[in-house]
Amino acid sequence: MVVNCIAVDDEPLALGMVCAFIEQTPFLNLVGRYSSAVEALGAFQDKKIDLIFLDIQMPNLNGIELARVLDARGPNKPRIIFTTAYNQFALEGYRVDALDYLLKPFNYEEFLHAANKALAYTELVSRSQTEPAAAAPAPVAAPAAEERIEDDYLFVKVEYQLVRIALSDILYLESLKDYVKIFLKNSDKALLTLSTLKALEEKLPAKRFLRVHRSYIVSLDKINSITRNALQIGKINITVGDQYKDEFNKFLSRWV
Repeated sequence: MVVNCIAVDDEPLALGMVCAFIEQTPFLNLVGRYSSAVEALGAFQDKKIDLIFLDIQMPNLNGIELARVLDARGPNKPRIIFTTAYNQFALEGYRVDALDYLLKPFNYEEFLHAANKALAYTELVSRSQTEPAAAAPAPVAAPAAEERIEDDYLFVKVEYQLVRIALSDILYLESLKDYVKIFLKNSDKALLTLSTLKALEEKLPAKRFLRVHRSYIVSLDKINSITRNALQIGKINITVGDQYKDEFNKFLSRWV
């Protein structure tokens, strides 16, 4: 996969270095270089851009302001890696959902680490748009009346917005490095959120969801069938990891 990118910096030497790093990286395709944020705005009219290497302190329109302008473009916005000599802008970069933050002067190894994040994100977005979610299964009968959960939903960050998800719609969650794919019933596409599986595990009610593998959390009432070391949700088979078998067996003991 190739990530189309542009570089924006008002300092010629810094701009030249970033462009040289881009051209040195096989999966990056440099489609434009700009010495101002205002000039860069025109690139989005006729180019497909996945990623911006963006300086922050620039005249007229700075990098944070450009990021906010692009934020209004909806879910197809490019991701941003900020490049700046001032680390006090890190918090502002987080607020506009920057993918990474490179503090000048940085070397190629640091640049490549950030670029690999962009590649991983682009690949995950591409897969989440093409892989269907599992078909909604017939639920396993609940063991007993449980306490009502007042907050029957959670919010997750998808692209640049918070999306509300009903817990009853969740089939399972799959961890993919720094991201989690959330598979929902009656949906052809999984949601991709920038989060760890552990962070989402802490938000989900333990009576309804169980972590069965380092990469999977499942909705207990969506399980179709269970074998000794695996379970099935729809057409998806999920292996139960060794370190999670004790908790999984406790779950099984409620029926057996």
